Amino acid sequence: MPISPVRRAAGLFAGLALGLAVLAGCSSQGASTDCGLDACTVTFERGVDASATILGVEAKLVGAEGDQVTVEVAGEQLTLTTGQQAAEAGGFAVTLDSVTDQQVKIRVSRNPGS
Repeated sequence: MPISPVRRAAGLFAGLALGLAVLAGCSSQGASTDCGLDACTVTFERGVDASATILGVEAKLVGAEGDQVTVEVAGEQLTLTTGQQAAEAGGFAVTLDSVTDQQVKIRVSRNPGS
């Protein structure tokens, strides 16, 4: 008995959705993440050993003092300040969204040319 086009399309869609979820998958410790296909926002808790695996790379909070934050993304350390242009690390653009006494929020996105 042949598979109907509707059933075939539904199966293809389900497989595609599962594949995208795996590609955008992430894990974290002392951090929360909000990921899409090409970018993630990571909110690190301060005062703990905070890290997250996003887009296939690890992002870690190394330290924070005032409005200056040091993070490690894809094995490269970056020092960021709020409002500065994105810094490059391992084919990713990294920006500091915000820093408070409790949290540090960064955005990591794939560079289109990488």
